[in-house]
Amino acid sequence: MKPICTVILLLLIAPPVFAQEQSANEKAVWKLEHSYWEYVEAADLKSYRNLWHPNFVGWPSSSATPARKDHITDWIARYQKKGLHLQSYSLKPAASEATENVVVTHYWIADRWVDKNGVGQAEPSRITHTCIRTTRGWQILSGMSAVVTKPRKEAGGFKRRAHGADA
Repeated sequence: MKPICTVILLLLIAPPVFAQEQSANEKAVWKLEHSYWEYVEAADLKSYRNLWHPNFVGWPSSSATPARKDHITDWIARYQKKGLHLQSYSLKPAASEATENVVVTHYWIADRWVDKNGVGQAEPSRITHTCIRTTRGWQILSGMSAVVTKPRKEAGGFKRRAHGADA
């Protein structure tokens, strides 16, 4: 009887463990997200623009309205016009989900923009991107960001739901 109970117990706890494993597509898109910030930090706007799909539309927190790819570097230019550059950033994944050739990521970012004297402060935000696999690789198709106005309390972390589970 004990072996059967042990097997049943293992089967009951196994799905959540397996559901938290990232797919190869998710891992590839998380790599893209890190490249995004590395390009911003290096002020490599050409490589940064290449991350974006030609049909991109998203709503950055720096814009009053949704923006297309031709305005994707506007927020960086605003910092640069003030004489600021990205000194550092800290990216903390919150969740991701892959479905066929689409991956959605959610994360927190604390980016520190400083002047020539190194004076500045971290600005925490939340970011969501929807990426699509194309012939050019993974590209950002849509997204949204929001400034974090209050420090968030840890709620025990995000748990991925099993595929096919009710939301």
